Amino acid sequence: MGKGYYLILTIFKSITFLSRSFSFSILAFLCLLFISTATFAEDSHSTNNENVFSETHHADDSHSGDAHDDSHAGGFHVASETMARELPLWTGIPFLGILLSIALLPLLAPQFWHHHFPKISAVWALLFIIPFLFVYKEFAVYEIIHIYLIDYIPFIILLWGLYTVSGGIVLRGSLVGTPAVNLLMILVGTLLASWMGTTGAAMLLIRPLLRANKFRKVKVHLVIFFIFLVANIGGSLTPLGDPPLFLGFLHGVPFFWTFKLFPHFILTSVLLLIIFYILDTILYRRENPQINPDAEKVPIRLDGSVNFLFLGGIIGLVLLSGTWKAGHANIYGVQLHFQNAVRDIGIVVMGLLSLWATSSKLRKDNEFSWFPIKEVAYLFAGIFATIIPMLAMLKAGPDGAMSALVAQVREPIHYFWVTGVLSAFLDNAPTYLTFFNFSLGRMGITEEVAAEMLLGMVAGREAVASTFAANLKAISAGAVFFGAFSYIGNAPNFMVRSIAEESGIKMPSFFGYMLWSLVFLAPVFIVITLVFF
Repeated sequence: MGKGYYLILTIFKSITFLSRSFSFSILAFLCLLFISTATFAEDSHSTNNENVFSETHHADDSHSGDAHDDSHAGGFHVASETMARELPLWTGIPFLGILLSIALLPLLAPQFWHHHFPKISAVWALLFIIPFLFVYKEFAVYEIIHIYLIDYIPFIILLWGLYTVSGGIVLRGSLVGTPAVNLLMILVGTLLASWMGTTGAAMLLIRPLLRANKFRKVKVHLVIFFIFLVANIGGSLTPLGDPPLFLGFLHGVPFFWTFKLFPHFILTSVLLLIIFYILDTILYRRENPQINPDAEKVPIRLDGSVNFLFLGGIIGLVLLSGTWKAGHANIYGVQLHFQNAVRDIGIVVMGLLSLWATSSKLRKDNEFSWFPIKEVAYLFAGIFATIIPMLAMLKAGPDGAMSALVAQVREPIHYFWVTGVLSAFLDNAPTYLTFFNFSLGRMGITEEVAAEMLLGMVAGREAVASTFAANLKAISAGAVFFGAFSYIGNAPNFMVRSIAEESGIKMPSFFGYMLWSLVFLAPVFIVITLVFF
């Protein structure tokens, strides 16, 4: 440890001297602190690692072909469980750091953030990955490959596909933003969101909504309720709808199981739509806008309708991956299922076909740009790396560093509010995944067993199956609904806010937006709690 420590210290001093940058020095110091602290723990982990690796190779000696690969994967799984029990709480600091950066830097240093957010995301990711690799070596490689191959890449591919295809559909026509028209547009977006994704529905309708209300002075509430309903709550019925549910689908939750959230979706949507209509009517009458009766009437029509074929292709591919079992390959112990690879490649093909079939003029008319999806991809690349220890500690249940939290969260009401509040301040996709694993660890079941239970295979396990299903409803509703609570709660929130500001609407700050959420969302969520949890 001594030689390694002094080598790192020398490198730190050299870089600090050359950079003469206070901020870079602080970053280097943090990296040094992580690696040095991790080194102290290496000796205590090495024996366990060697034992597990020995068991893995012993198993490998007695198998060949697929059996060899599966036993190798099993060895990594055992090591993963050991690691989850050993990880200290401070390994979650990079996760907290990246999420606080997303929340605060756009307010405190907007220009710096706009130009450097990919680097900031990478820095936080490396602050975890470097010491993680240093201590756990090949087992760390396995965890990193697993989170990116199984979770991040499919997640981003689906978002990219929905964003690209929906960006080629343009709604034209003489829409006038009266309260009734605005209500209808948000209602349509809310209903579409579960089938074309909150990202797709939001990108399809936000610009027509803004164009329809150009003549109005007060428009902030339109965007805020649009984020509430179209960019979040509307996506609660299928894995296509919202990123958290898609991650659940990737981890074994059946595609149509999420329809069990239909009563929660209906009640929440109806309450918010009523509140929106009343508020919009009051503001419209107070403003009393003058509508030009001689303005040219343009029939309402959709251009780029061919993209609905590609959208249908994406939906079909996702359904296919949930029903077709085509076998798997092992990549460093990580099982890559062929049907999922076909799904992801197919979604990319659908997106490329959309780009080929849609004229550049049509996308220009729709003010389409790649920045929103690039921003999400960069930031989530860092989030998914830094969430590894959080997922592991929670999945370890009472044996992990978060045992105190595990002891407190027991009932569906706890899952709804704890998952929800963290989704509001962090991001709802990784938060869902965290508490999904949390529930598995608490109940001592695997993803495979949980999937069987959700499909109704509960012989002799009725009580456990019923409890897990109730918890998962609460986790799903909390993650999706509370994703609307802040700008960083869900990926489309970023995009909608950016488009609104490009259109000249002065959107509230991070905390200003949360004030709207506290006034309008929080009371609705209390009603949902009283009725369902």
